[in-house]
Amino acid sequence: MPLSVRDAQLVQIREARLLQSIDAALADAARLAGDFLACRIGCTQCCHGAFAINALDAARLREGMVTLRATNPTLAAEIERRAHVWLVEYGSDFPGDSETGVLGTSDSDQASFDDFADDAACPALDPASGRCDVYAWRPMTCRVFGPPVRSVSDSGAEGLGHCELCFIGASPELVAACEMPVPHELEAELLEEIGSETSSPIKSTFGSAAETVVAFALLP
Repeated sequence: MPLSVRDAQLVQIREARLLQSIDAALADAARLAGDFLACRIGCTQCCHGAFAINALDAARLREGMVTLRATNPTLAAEIERRAHVWLVEYGSDFPGDSETGVLGTSDSDQASFDDFADDAACPALDPASGRCDVYAWRPMTCRVFGPPVRSVSDSGAEGLGHCELCFIGASPELVAACEMPVPHELEAELLEEIGSETSSPIKSTFGSAAETVVAFALLP
């Protein structure tokens, strides 16, 4: 059954807490890492190559664009222009529905996505300054990239991964000490709650549970 308006508001509150938790964890990791964390404005290697974003990410970007259209329409128009150019160049090869932006889920779609728009600059990236123009609303992938983050491989093995430009010359002990905890469980719970609630009052905010890419989420 669809979520009530009250439940939708609770989801939004919990998502805000999720972001606060992530931002605090990033600040702690950056403090511990010091100069070993190379992430700076203008370092844009991680801003190239398409990646999937979930419904929470897409909704957050859409909310950000609504805010920018009201407060900085010139910037919003420039971001939309870059998103349109991005889709003109890469949209025909998008492994999914190029009208809705929904990423395909078949094995062939997933395999194609591995090489899709591999070197393309994110349309949210300002090429002149190297700054993300939607930084406050950026996807979760962007929020956790850089510091050591624990992940589980397809084989079930755990490991710490970090940006290849960071922690150069650092010992494994230092890398481990700078691990950034990510509350994947809470994010998964929120995604499950909005799930397939296409008739929910939060549809206009959170969209569907399907994955997409940044360019589609930046456009009205």
